[in-house]
Amino acid sequence: MHIVIAPDSFKESLSAPQVANAIQTGMAAALPNATFSLLPMADGGEGFAQSMLERLGGERFHCDVTGPDFRPVTASFVINREQRLAVLDVASASGLPLMPSTAKNPLHTTSLGTGELIRAALDHDIDEIIIGLGGSATNDAGAGILTALGARLLDGAGKPIIPTGHGLGALMTLDLSTLDSRLRAVTLTAACDVDNPLCGPDGAATVFGPQKGATVSHIRSLEQHLHRFARICHYQLGHAIAHFPGAGAAGGIGAALGGLLNAQLVPGVELLLTRTHAYSTLAQADWIITGEGRVDGQTQHGKVPMALARIGQSHHIPVVVIAGSVGDNCDTLYQHGVKAIFPIQPGPCSLSEALVNTASNVTRTAENIARLMDNPIN
Repeated sequence: MHIVIAPDSFKESLSAPQVANAIQTGMAAALPNATFSLLPMADGGEGFAQSMLERLGGERFHCDVTGPDFRPVTASFVINREQRLAVLDVASASGLPLMPSTAKNPLHTTSLGTGELIRAALDHDIDEIIIGLGGSATNDAGAGILTALGARLLDGAGKPIIPTGHGLGALMTLDLSTLDSRLRAVTLTAACDVDNPLCGPDGAATVFGPQKGATVSHIRSLEQHLHRFARICHYQLGHAIAHFPGAGAAGGIGAALGGLLNAQLVPGVELLLTRTHAYSTLAQADWIITGEGRVDGQTQHGKVPMALARIGQSHHIPVVVIAGSVGDNCDTLYQHGVKAIFPIQPGPCSLSEALVNTASNVTRTAENIARLMDNPIN
C-alpha cells in the first residue's frame, strides 16, 4: 500500500512538513509495511514560499519591512536563480500572526511591507514573482503594496492617504504612472487560496474580516471603503477590479495585483503542484491523506483538501482529511472525492491546549485512520 501524505499547515501550531511527519508517524505504527510519499502543501497562504523552496530549490533572503501594524518586522522571500524566479508570501510581511492578539483590527492594518518585499525581490535578476496571497492581517485592497511600489494614493487635498482599510475612505485620486518601472519587465503571478470577489456578501470584508478582528461596524466601514476603491479604479483608470474570482483574496490584494498590476491569479495548490511536478506522485497513490487546521464551508473555495479531493476523484483514489476542527457545510467535499473527514480533538479543551497538543493529536488520529485502512469494515 502506498500512501501520499499531503497536508496544509495547521495555523499557529504546526507547519505543513510537521503535520506530514506527524501523520506518517501515526500511520506507520499501524501499517509497518506501507510506503509513504510526503508532499507538504500550501494553497498560497502561510508557508507557500517555503513549499516552493523545498521542491524547486533556491536561496532565502531576509529584509526588514513595515509590518501590518506599521511596526518593523523581518520578512523573507525565495530566489531561484536557475528559473529567474522570486517567491514570497503576503503572510511573511503582512500576516495575521504578526499582530498581537489584542490589537487585531483590519481597519488599521497595511500591506505596505509586502510591497517592500516585492521591491526587494526586484533588486534581483528575475523574470517572474510569485506571490502567495493567504494569511493576511489586512483589508486595504493592496493599497500598501501599491504605495510601496511607487503609486500615488491621494486624498482630496492631494496628500497621500494612510494605506489601510480605513485610509481608503479618504481616497480621491489613484495615480499609477509613478509605479516602479521594473514591474514592466517581470511577470507577476498570484497564488490564491480563495476565489472570493472584492465586495459584497462573499467579499473580503464580510467573509474574512471577522477572523482578522473586525466587528460588525468595522465590516460595514471596510465594505464601503472597498466599494469606493473599486469605483475610483473604474472611473479614473478604466479597470474593473471588484468581481473577478480571487479579487477578495488577502483583504483585496488580489484586486490590486490582478486588476491593476496585470498579475495572473492562479489557485495556489494548482500552481504548487504544476511547478513542482507533483501530480505524478499523487496519481500513483493508493490513498491520499490531507488536512488543514479547520475544515468548513470555505474549504471548497481553493483550499488544499478540495484540490486534492478532485485529483483523487479523477484517479479513483480515496482521499481522507484530518482537521484541527470541523465546521459547518462540509458536505460538498464528499461530493468531490473526500472519503471521510476526521477531527483530531479527543474532547473539549481550550484553544491553548489544542495548539500545544496538535502534533500528538494528529499522530493518534492518523494511526486510527490507518487501522481502518488495514482492516476495512465491509
